[in-house]
Amino acid sequence: MALMITDDCIACDVCEPECPNGAISQGDDYYQIDAGKCTECVGHHDESQCVAVCPVDCIVTDPAHDETRDQLMEKFLRLTA
Repeated sequence: MALMITDDCIACDVCEPECPNGAISQGDDYYQIDAGKCTECVGHHDESQCVAVCPVDCIVTDPAHDETRDQLMEKFLRLTA
């Protein structure tokens, strides 16, 4: 699954620079994640870096983008080709 940021986000700016795919950007009220670019850090790290640094635990799996680890790896390979 891709990740999403809930409206609990405090816009603290720590997640955006941690994303190796550039999937995180500032939205109108809080940060957002582009599901087309989010691989949950598969291919880059053992854990999702944005989740690891978020001080308010507002980054969760996005049920609208159900993907297996293999699908996330395929996305990583497409994004880095």
